[in-house]
Amino acid sequence: MEDIDKERLIEWTIDGFRRIFVHYGIWFNEAVHQLGLHKALEMEDAVGRKCLAIDMKRLGEVLGFDVDDAGIPAILKRLSRQELLELLRALGINWLANDGVWFQEIEQGEELFTAKRCNDTCWTRFSPYEAYRIKRLCNLPEGGGLPALKQALSYRMYSRINEQSVEETNDHTLIFKMLDCRVQSARKRRGLVDYPCKSAGVVEYATFAKTIDKRIITECIACPPDEHPDEWFCAWRFTIHE
Repeated sequence: MEDIDKERLIEWTIDGFRRIFVHYGIWFNEAVHQLGLHKALEMEDAVGRKCLAIDMKRLGEVLGFDVDDAGIPAILKRLSRQELLELLRALGINWLANDGVWFQEIEQGEELFTAKRCNDTCWTRFSPYEAYRIKRLCNLPEGGGLPALKQALSYRMYSRINEQSVEETNDHTLIFKMLDCRVQSARKRRGLVDYPCKSAGVVEYATFAKTIDKRIITECIACPPDEHPDEWFCAWRFTIHE
């Protein structure tokens, strides 16, 4: 490393971040495989906090930025509320972009069926993980029912980049609609048909809801390739019976 020029050192530095991210994900995946999803989620909650504090402290020492005891960079605390909301939106767009790049790479290298199968399987991990993180951050109670689900849906990565609505039709039913989907709207502008995302959606919404409250039943009202009105792209019904 001592003999590498500056440009190559930058390249190696960026690659170091990539290896950390992938290694972290591999650990989580293996914990799920060996211990089950619920136990892995509990462990990741502790591991994530510890790793954040360790990693940010060391990076702060090298790069010269301050962090608190929890590993939160001071610069984030100096941002305004609006700037933080914009940062969250940028993170949401990057998350979705990464998802799309993976899908396209597999589709182009293999076939659409394989890409869809990988996509659907990824949702069996990410959707409950996201629900668990939201549940922790919002201090949602166990068995919080539809009120907890309604709140959780408004904190998803999607919520900053898509337009959605949630309607309580009665004490036992919640209707969620994706009014504007960034992916489907982009396809529509290019004159393409809807991406058939129903198989992923069934897994995504059902596992998300079950993680919030295991009593919640998820039903698909319509999701591409199903026909749907112009006012929304997909809609889901959540019910709970005491």
